[in-house]
Amino acid sequence: MIERNTSEEIFDVVDEHDCVIGSATRSEVHARGLLHRAVNIFVLNSQGQLLLQKRTAIKDQYPLCYTSSASGHVDAGETYDEAARRELEEELGLKTDIDFLQKFPAGPETANEHSALYLTVTDEPPTFDPFEIEAGAFYELQTIADWIEKTPEEFTPPFRVLFDWFVRNR
Repeated sequence: MIERNTSEEIFDVVDEHDCVIGSATRSEVHARGLLHRAVNIFVLNSQGQLLLQKRTAIKDQYPLCYTSSASGHVDAGETYDEAARRELEEELGLKTDIDFLQKFPAGPETANEHSALYLTVTDEPPTFDPFEIEAGAFYELQTIADWIEKTPEEFTPPFRVLFDWFVRNR
């Protein structure tokens, strides 16, 4: 069995304009549908393929779904940039330069998360965190687009929003 620190994360609760209005535990934020913050990092290799991760079965949201290369919540008091670098290292063992691409407003399609999207390009091999990631591999963007069209339920809703924006704005 994989073990992880069980102390509960504390998130900033934010309003529709992404202004902090309080804080709450992860479980309270999710149970009450409170607006909060998240980051997503797309890792491309030098061939332009995107690394997808398949979430583990023990994840509290969207278990066993495919999602961004690395993603996670912004902890209370943390910036989006800090969270993106932390998640990239925690989930994939990568320390690379990242570029901010876009921020998406919180809503049902983004799991009530104001979501910042980042990009990095590297051929460094990732080391998957077994608590977070069931599996991962690089895919051609068109392969992902076709896959989403055929079986969208295999992907997290936030990833579908971010990926759609990414392919339209590359």
